[in-house]
Amino acid sequence: MAAVATGAGGLAALAARFRTCPVTGLKVDAAAETLIKANAVAAVVFLAIGGFLGLMVALTRWQGVHLLGPDAFYLVLTAHGINVLLLWIIFFEVAVLYFASAVILNSRLATPQMGWVAFVLMVLGALATNWAVLQGDSSVMFTSYVPMQASPLFYLGLILFAVGALIACFVFLGTLVIAKEEKTYEGSIPLVTFGALTAAIIAIFTIASGAIILIPTFLWSMGYIRHIDTVMYKLVWWGMGHSSQQINVSAHVAIWYLIGALVLGAKPISEKVSRLAFFFYILFLQLASAHHMLVEPGLSAEWKVFNTSYAMYLAVLGSMIHGMTVPGAIEAAQRARGYTNGIFEWLRKAPWDNPAFAGMFLSLVLFGFLGGISGVVLGSEQLNIMMHNTLYVPGHFHATVVAGTTLAFMAVTYLVLPLIFRREVMFPKLAKWQPYLFGIGAGGISLFMMGAGTLGVSRRHWDITFSDAALGFDYPGAAFLMLGLNGFFAILATVGGALYVIVTVASVLFGERVGPEGPKTPISAAQAAVVAASVGKYGSAGTLHLPGTYVLITVFFVSFVLYYFVNWKYLSELWPMG
Repeated sequence: MAAVATGAGGLAALAARFRTCPVTGLKVDAAAETLIKANAVAAVVFLAIGGFLGLMVALTRWQGVHLLGPDAFYLVLTAHGINVLLLWIIFFEVAVLYFASAVILNSRLATPQMGWVAFVLMVLGALATNWAVLQGDSSVMFTSYVPMQASPLFYLGLILFAVGALIACFVFLGTLVIAKEEKTYEGSIPLVTFGALTAAIIAIFTIASGAIILIPTFLWSMGYIRHIDTVMYKLVWWGMGHSSQQINVSAHVAIWYLIGALVLGAKPISEKVSRLAFFFYILFLQLASAHHMLVEPGLSAEWKVFNTSYAMYLAVLGSMIHGMTVPGAIEAAQRARGYTNGIFEWLRKAPWDNPAFAGMFLSLVLFGFLGGISGVVLGSEQLNIMMHNTLYVPGHFHATVVAGTTLAFMAVTYLVLPLIFRREVMFPKLAKWQPYLFGIGAGGISLFMMGAGTLGVSRRHWDITFSDAALGFDYPGAAFLMLGLNGFFAILATVGGALYVIVTVASVLFGERVGPEGPKTPISAAQAAVVAASVGKYGSAGTLHLPGTYVLITVFFVSFVLYYFVNWKYLSELWPMG
C-alpha cells in the first residue's frame, strides 16, 4: 500500500477510503461499495420492469386469458427479453465483479472513474433500447434476426450497453492486478473471485461477438450497408446471445460458493477440482450456443457434430462438478457442526428459514434438474430437431436464467443488503417466503413450457389456436393445459419477484442501519471467524464422507439417463425405422 500512497496525508486518505466489515473482517473500499450499490439498484429496477412484462406474455399464452393482441404481444415479448436477459442480469453481474475483486481481495477498486463511465453508458444504452422498443417500431424480439429491422436507436442502445459492460470487465481485471501487486491477499485468488474471473473472460468474448454483429446491423438499419447474410447473422449473434447466459452460469455458481461460505462456513472439497470446472467453462461453454443452429441448413454436418459431441460435454462436466462440490461442501460443513445422524440430517437441519441459503439451494436444484438436463437434450443434434423453435427452448432458459441465475442473485441480495448497503433486511417474514414463491413459480414456468414444447407448441406465436391464420392447426388438448399452468406459475413467480423488489427497495430506503456489531439477519457477527476464513482464504473441507451428497448425485444421474432416453424414444416414434 505504501507504493500507492506515500506520506502521512496519503496514508490517512487511503485508510479513510476503507471500512472493515464486522462480519467477514474484510476491508471494503468506499468507491467499490458505491458502484456495487448503483449497479445493484439498476439491476433491480430492470428486473421489476422485465418481470411485469413477462407476466403479460404468460397471460397472453394462457388461452383462457389471452391478454394482448399480436402487435402488443411482440412488443412486450421484445422488451421482456431485453430487460431480464440482458439488463437485470448484467447490471447485477457487474456488481458481483466489483464485490468479488475489491471486497473479497481487500483491495481498492481500479479506476473507479471508469467504473462510473461504464455505469452511465450501460444506463444510457438500456434506456435507449427500451425507448426504441416502446416506440413500436422495434418488435424484433430478443434475437432480432435479420431481415427483421429495428430502429437504429435499438442497436445503438445495445452497443452502448455492451461497451459499458466491457469497461466494467476491465475495471475488474485491473482490480485483480492491483490486489496482486499490493499483496492484499495470500496465495491464489479465492474460488469466488476465480468464478467471477471466469465470468469476466466469457463476457469479453460475448461482447466481442456482439460488436462484430451489432455494429454492421446498426449501419444496415441506417441504410449504409445494403445486405446482411441471415445465416452469418444468426451464427455470430448467438455467440453473444447464448454466451451472455454462460456469464450468468459462471457468476451464479460463484455465488453458490459464496453463500455457502458466508452462511455456513462451507468450503469446497477440492478447490483445484472446482477451479478446473470453471476452466472448462472458459474453454467449452460457448459451444452450447450451437444448439440454436442445429437445424440450420446453411451449416455443415461437421460443424454441428463437433459442437454437439465431446467438446460440449466437457462444459457439461464442469457444471456436474459444481453440482457435486457445492452440496458436498455444505454437507461437510453441517457434519462438522454435529449434524451427523443418518444420511440427511445435515440437509434437514440446514437454515431453510434463511432466504440467502434457501434461494441458493433452490437455485442449485432447479438449475441442475431442469436447466442442466434439458440443456443436454437441446444440445444433442438428433433430439434438437424435435425441440427447436418450440416453447421447449424458452422453457429451458427459464430454468437456467430464471430458476438458476435470477434466484441465486436474489439470494445473495439478502447478504448484500446488510454487508454492503449496511441496512437490516425489512419484512424478514416475507423475505423468508420469497425464495420459495419465486423458485416454485419459476420451476413451474420452465416445466410447463418444456411440456408444451414437447407437444410441439410454437415458440413465438401469440395465439396457439391460430385464429388469425389462413391455415389452421390443432395442438393436442394437453398443450392448452400446459400453457394454463404456465400462466398460473407465472403469477406465483411474479408474486415472489414483487416481494423481492419490495423487500429490497424498502430495506435500502428505510431499513435500520447496521451497527458496529454487525447485522442481525440473515447472518450474525458470531459467524465472523468461520466466514472470514471461508471467503478469504484458500482451503478445502477436507472430508469425503458425504453420503447425503452421493444419494443426491445418484438421483440426479438416474433422472438424467431416464429423461434422455425417453426423448430418444419420442424421436424413434417420429422417425420409424424399417
